[in-house]
Amino acid sequence: MSVREPLFDRRVSARRSRWRVALATVMALVGLLGGIVAGSFWYASQDLPPLDSLQEYQPSVVTRVYSDDRQVIGQHYVERRILTPLVDIPQNLVNAVIAVEDARFFEHPGLDVIGIVRAFWTNLRRGGKVEGASTITQQLTRSLFLSPERTYGRKFKELILAYKMELVLSKEQILELYLNQIYFGQGAYGVASAAQTYFGKDLADLTLAESALLAGLPKSPNNYSPIKNLDRAKRRQEHVLTRMEEAGFITPEEREEAVAQPLVVRRAAPEQIAPHFVEHVRQHLMTAYGEEMVYKGGLEVFTTLNVEMQKAAEEAVRNGLRQLDKRQGWRGPLGQQDVTGLAEKAVATPPPPVHEGDVLQGVVTKVAKDHVVVQAGGTVGKLAFDDMAWGRRRLRGKDPNKDVTVLPNVKQLVKPGDVIEVGIKKADREGVQFRLEQTPIVEGGLIAIDPRTGAIRAMVGGYDFARSEYNRAVLAHRQPGSAFKPIIYAAAINEGLGPATLVVDAPVVYENEDPDKTWKPENYEKKFYGVISLREALTHSRNAATVRLLDKIGVRDVIDFARAVGIASPLSHDLSLALGSSSVTLQELTAAYGIFANQGMQLAPYAITTVQDSSGQVLEQKLFEPREAVSKETAYLITNMMEDVIQKGTGQLAKSIERPLAGKTGTTNDYTDAWFVGYTPNLVVGVWVGFDDVRTLGETESGAHAALPIWVDFMREVLPALPVLPFEIPDNIVFVKVDPSTGLLADQGGQGTVDIFAKGTEPTDSAPPRTDPMEFYKLDQVQAKEPAGATSPSP
Repeated sequence: MSVREPLFDRRVSARRSRWRVALATVMALVGLLGGIVAGSFWYASQDLPPLDSLQEYQPSVVTRVYSDDRQVIGQHYVERRILTPLVDIPQNLVNAVIAVEDARFFEHPGLDVIGIVRAFWTNLRRGGKVEGASTITQQLTRSLFLSPERTYGRKFKELILAYKMELVLSKEQILELYLNQIYFGQGAYGVASAAQTYFGKDLADLTLAESALLAGLPKSPNNYSPIKNLDRAKRRQEHVLTRMEEAGFITPEEREEAVAQPLVVRRAAPEQIAPHFVEHVRQHLMTAYGEEMVYKGGLEVFTTLNVEMQKAAEEAVRNGLRQLDKRQGWRGPLGQQDVTGLAEKAVATPPPPVHEGDVLQGVVTKVAKDHVVVQAGGTVGKLAFDDMAWGRRRLRGKDPNKDVTVLPNVKQLVKPGDVIEVGIKKADREGVQFRLEQTPIVEGGLIAIDPRTGAIRAMVGGYDFARSEYNRAVLAHRQPGSAFKPIIYAAAINEGLGPATLVVDAPVVYENEDPDKTWKPENYEKKFYGVISLREALTHSRNAATVRLLDKIGVRDVIDFARAVGIASPLSHDLSLALGSSSVTLQELTAAYGIFANQGMQLAPYAITTVQDSSGQVLEQKLFEPREAVSKETAYLITNMMEDVIQKGTGQLAKSIERPLAGKTGTTNDYTDAWFVGYTPNLVVGVWVGFDDVRTLGETESGAHAALPIWVDFMREVLPALPVLPFEIPDNIVFVKVDPSTGLLADQGGQGTVDIFAKGTEPTDSAPPRTDPMEFYKLDQVQAKEPAGATSPSP
């Protein structure tokens, strides 16, 4: 044995000892690191939310309000989301999201180690964070449970929750939750809401190109928004399509075809339909179901509103108020603007498309011989003097009777730099022609109801919901003036009087202890008409005759009748009630007229037919409960009398509609309120016009002049879609020829008019024979020829 052998053994032994130490150290470090990681994971998992309820999780969902033909007319939400099952989401969209967000989604357990290593290496090579490694499951946990802060603690929690979520839910359930939960920008949460927001489409109608664009948004909705930057969004879409091809979801040909398709993005929000009506519905929902359910519960609310009628109503009110506002006078320029360099800016800026009827704000740049040049944004056009002539009537205060001056020359109206409002009269190759416009200050309301059901078909609560959300069709209490008279005449008929019953239209004074309160009712024409029938008194809206009629039948009885037909507002217990001094709402008065249209049957106005929760369970459904408020005979008699209002009286403007119509105008003292309420058997419509601060509309702005034109415009638009129906005559209505001067039966063969009565109320006595004045003349002539001393024949 050599001396070198023990030395070699000692060296080997030393090396082995060092390796053991190194290995032990490494194992200790690994153990320590593992302990630290395990401890960190344990610490991070202590305050994590439980995932047991994920199976039943329901994200905040939008409540949708529908018209009668299932068009969406309103939405209420905290997050605008339309919950959609995975089976109803197009496969192209699902594949696009998976390809760009998490290509190994169906392979990893919630965290993708391969993806993490790949992202780390890519970011290291490129010197910054250019690729992320968050899986779809991680993104979902972040959205559902964690804050957006970027810390290692939050990342630990995210990984733990993602792993746990994969144990609780299937991949399909996670994907469905993700596609409904994630934010796509522009207030849209979930794929269905995003499809509506960016393309105005249902999910089923999306193309591959559109699906790819939507799939690219969740990473950075603001940066990739096609509304804010279409070029950047297009590049992102092409990236998504490339990833889809790499993942084998589409072929190269399909990718190229999708890339070539132009993207048509809906940039403007859809026009809001019936905002006052939708708010009316929302208030009911808030009372019935509470804020949480309305804004997060995904209610499906089906209403009575007819979209075409609503559009016609809004147009009629808008046009009617604009015309009234012009009659009151032009309030002058909105302001002043420096016109230096304005023409050059117009040349540099391409004009946006304009359409006839659009109303714009523009600047006067030149006053020519017979026209004014106006620049509205990038649009330059001419405003002819004839199209601004109405502005010669200058309104310099609030009172259109006192604060008006009339300029002798149209040319004096404006000067360069004046900011004015103009409407597009004509736009063609020859250029743009403007007309002078002005946004009305006056307000108005319209409500249309189907009297056979009570369904509200259209509702306009004011000129502009953005200007004022106050609903004047439902909430405003205003004096109805003569529009209340049919209630009084119907009450008289209900007590046995008839259209031919006579009443005196003559001066009358109602004394009061306070001389200042002595009342002398007058007619609109400032004259009186003597003994007239109730029919004539209502047809021509005779005030003095109506006051005498109310005095005859009693205020208490009229108030009771008003309550029976649905007038719930407080009513004056005095004779001023005859002239509509008590304020009522447009809805309640229109609904009362609807009872007359519906043969005395009352069905309360309603806006909602059905309310369902997000699972389709019915929470509320309208049940019809008709009630006989007045007899068929009373309803028909007052209707027949109001037909004469349109045929012969204050409502003659409506004669042009040429179908059975009944209605009544209403005007209050000093022309502060203008009304018209009228109906056919299948539609009752009320219109009110006035200022919110109760001031005069101007001389001659009566119900016939300010409200009736709106009613007529609306009815002309909507009635062609409804069948022509006559007012049905009840069996107990009789036709009798009466002497108009006495209200009694006319002599057989004598002069008279045929009128109608409820059976049992018709006159039974005949009028005394009339004496012809010519008989007295002839008798005088005979007596003059007789010799002196002769005697006259005895009677």
